[in-house]
Amino acid sequence: MTNASSETTHPDHTFVLQKVQPALLGLMDGSVSTLAPLFAAAELTNQSHAAFFVGLAASIGAGISMGLAEALSDDGTVTGRGTPLARGLITGAATTLGGMLHTLPFLITTLSLALQIAYLVVFVELLFIAFIRYKYMRSSLASTVVQVIIGGGIVFMIGLWLGKLGGG
Repeated sequence: MTNASSETTHPDHTFVLQKVQPALLGLMDGSVSTLAPLFAAAELTNQSHAAFFVGLAASIGAGISMGLAEALSDDGTVTGRGTPLARGLITGAATTLGGMLHTLPFLITTLSLALQIAYLVVFVELLFIAFIRYKYMRSSLASTVVQVIIGGGIVFMIGLWLGKLGGG
């Protein structure tokens, strides 16, 4: 039987708290928060190039915002979450990466092909996030897949809807 104090000092607990959790937070935010502007821009402009730059701006902006928010949230002394700089860098980089993965297909000039690849990348991203939650946060794999895919799907559909709405 383990007690709470031994769990909080266990090396795996520290790794999850200080590295995995900030990275997961960033990946989830980057993967989901950039979907709506990226796919709205693709629908609205019908141009891969324009969608790419909207996705790039959204990814970098979200990365900076999330990195600062995580770094400024606490100094880590009370929570044991590690240094603010490390958490901020991890979260910011993971947020940017999460947004860029499904933005990169828009470097392809054919919009329909870029969209098809981006759809696949989003699906793989969401499954990867669900797997990380399952492995490190000890969440049920089935429930975490459903939660991540439903959440991402809602934002994705809003982006498509707004793009069609704006495009008339």
